[in-house]
Amino acid sequence: MSPLTTDTLAQPSPPKASPISDLKIEQVPESGTEQIQATTPPYTTFTRNDKRLLTLLLGFATITSPLTATIYFPLLPLLRNHFHTSAQAINITLTIYIIFQAISPAIFGPLSDSLGRRPVYLLTLALYVIGNLGLAVNKHSYIVLLILRAIQSLGASAAFAVSYGVVADVCIPSERGSMLGPVSMALNLGACVGPVVGGWVGYSSGSYEWVFWALVIIGAILLLSVGAFLPETARSVVGDGSRKKQRSGWEESGYNMFRHWVRRRKENASGNDENEKQTVNEDVTLDRSLLQRFRIPNPWACLRMIFHFDTFFVLWMHSSFYTVDYSLVAAVPDIYKSIYHFNELQIGLAYLPRGAGIISGGYFVGKVMDHNYKFTAKKIGWTVNKVSGDDLNTFPIERARSRGSLWLLMVSTSTLIGYGWAVSSHVQVSVPLILQFIQGFWGTYFYTTYNTLLVDVFPESPSTAAAAASITRCAMAAAGVAVLQPLLDAAGRGWYFTLLGLWSGACGAVAVWLIRRKGMQCRTKRTNLGE
Repeated sequence: MSPLTTDTLAQPSPPKASPISDLKIEQVPESGTEQIQATTPPYTTFTRNDKRLLTLLLGFATITSPLTATIYFPLLPLLRNHFHTSAQAINITLTIYIIFQAISPAIFGPLSDSLGRRPVYLLTLALYVIGNLGLAVNKHSYIVLLILRAIQSLGASAAFAVSYGVVADVCIPSERGSMLGPVSMALNLGACVGPVVGGWVGYSSGSYEWVFWALVIIGAILLLSVGAFLPETARSVVGDGSRKKQRSGWEESGYNMFRHWVRRRKENASGNDENEKQTVNEDVTLDRSLLQRFRIPNPWACLRMIFHFDTFFVLWMHSSFYTVDYSLVAAVPDIYKSIYHFNELQIGLAYLPRGAGIISGGYFVGKVMDHNYKFTAKKIGWTVNKVSGDDLNTFPIERARSRGSLWLLMVSTSTLIGYGWAVSSHVQVSVPLILQFIQGFWGTYFYTTYNTLLVDVFPESPSTAAAAASITRCAMAAAGVAVLQPLLDAAGRGWYFTLLGLWSGACGAVAVWLIRRKGMQCRTKRTNLGE
């Protein structure tokens, strides 16, 4: 039986033993479902075509962080020679990037929940363009290089948290996977393309400047695209999307603002002074509203989420498999250069199988998440509300999202162990490349699914929740990379990846078991306490 269609729990227990039995879920009779759903307000007024446009914009916006991080790795020798400094000094630029990769979502994620998604996107993309422009023109100063890397990371790294907030704004829980799948594919396209481009630079040109100029162009295109086509979606600002304030001012896309401007010109030409005065007053009100919503976010809002019992293990699943993936990526240059004698370009190409696995896995994960949601709902006799969305306070979303995880942990653990001993035994190069594809395919399942679950259990502040995930995963990934080389030297590649696989598999199994057995119980208690 397929691990994705076989539930990890036994058949339903009697009501007293059920982990959700105490919640007394009252189901709507099937015959009355259509009538009730017809009278309930829709979750969002954004249409299917609107969501397709949002998916495209979010995908391209979130590509900035992985592209910027991975394109930089092959440039390290060039930067070291150009700035006449040591490898350790240049490695500090990696540390700076990771630090601000954690800080950026903690600042801009909560800010987007209160101020709105659109202005935060515009601000961070502007920072991204400025950072890359400075890196392209900076020729001599190492200190300036460090500062610009921080600005570059601040601008690039917030998109992950803000994008998850947009998905939560416009998609009901049962359909979030269908939007997150393509976004995840685009997100990881940067991780796939970056090393190839950077490797090609290191192999062919011997210069790094044009890479940053290319990132300037990409950032400028994204900034213009978001400014022109991205409407405000934050539910704290526009509700379900139907509020009048969405129709003009900061909350509206540039395209629609232009349409409103043309309409006003026509009204003014016809002598309608009253409409002009009303429009001016509305714009002043909107500007004031924007200023009132602007407040410096409290970073503790993210940190508090980490220590709630129901979210700690969700964050563990997300972050541990991000750490596994980061460790795998960091070990690739050493493995393929020392064992298979690859040059810089070939090393960059060696990332492609993993990237292909992540991209295809991202699409597959979206379909699986929606399938698991519907399967769980059917199993407990729950009627999915496709209009206004389900009340997750009484739905076992933890069971729905984590379904099949125990089987996939076995697959991931086996793949990591096999990869370690394959490269340790110097087998034919196609074997570790195929295993990289498999690990990329299934690895993306864990950190996409559990980040979605984190957003599900914090519906009022989804970007803040995604920021908490970013802080945790960056901290764990930094620690994983720090101990990578000492462990490889001490244990060898075979035992290192064996330990990595057993660590992620065993700890992951405990986390999944606790999420499924205790997650909803603890979430309900936390919600009742108002935390």
